Amino acid sequence: MKKLEGKVIVITGAAMGLGLSTAVECAKEGAKLVLVDYNDQALGEAKSQLSAEFPDAGIMIITADVSDESQVKAYVDQTFSAFGRIDGFYNNAGIEGKQAKLADYDMESFKKVVDINLMGVYYGMRYVIPIMQSQKSGRIVNATSVGGIRGVLNEGPYVASKHAVSGLTKTAALEYAQDGILVNAIAPGAILTPMVEEAFKQMNPQDPKQAEEAFSQQNPSKRLGLPVEVAKLVVFLMSDDCAYVNGQIIAIDGGQSNAY
Repeated sequence: MKKLEGKVIVITGAAMGLGLSTAVECAKEGAKLVLVDYNDQALGEAKSQLSAEFPDAGIMIITADVSDESQVKAYVDQTFSAFGRIDGFYNNAGIEGKQAKLADYDMESFKKVVDINLMGVYYGMRYVIPIMQSQKSGRIVNATSVGGIRGVLNEGPYVASKHAVSGLTKTAALEYAQDGILVNAIAPGAILTPMVEEAFKQMNPQDPKQAEEAFSQQNPSKRLGLPVEVAKLVVFLMSDDCAYVNGQIIAIDGGQSNAY
């Protein structure tokens, strides 16, 4: 039997990057998918891709801005109306923001990062958890980052928001385990996604590939991660194989966050 057979999985930030890669792996494992993203065109393309590869998969797409509480409530309500349950929630949507030192960061940009990365995660948990409580079961996987377990130069609001997500994860795990809900977070390092590619462009606009290579050489594995490697970890955390892992922030970064 497939690991997620018949389970209803909601994925935010699902139109590309880690969200889309995870959707592919969830579909392979038999999940019914609700894909949420603010980018309507990219979301439609993601559904077309998945439907072509997995014609029997049940896939619903919802355009929503996770920083808007009313839109978050709406995508949760639509999911429950369509499927009557939510078994897994990959709280993945996020942005890096621009790179600048703390004192140079403009407030509008700072607040946008926090609104999406922190408040978007909180709103999702706020409305998904009651459904999972009524079921007495559920899996939540929040997307933090290695920036949620250590500092990162020139990314103050990103790091602050991701540390906060780590804290929410640990607290929710304590509060809702008795309801059969497991809450964990993944902390990816540099994974080859469009967001990370954009970061390399900011680091070295003339030669982003050089920035990527230099960053890779700092990693014990001497390479960057692949989206599918993150997706397989999320699938495990969503599955029944994960029965006693709770409140953990799991780094997936080739070991780089262990370096002094």
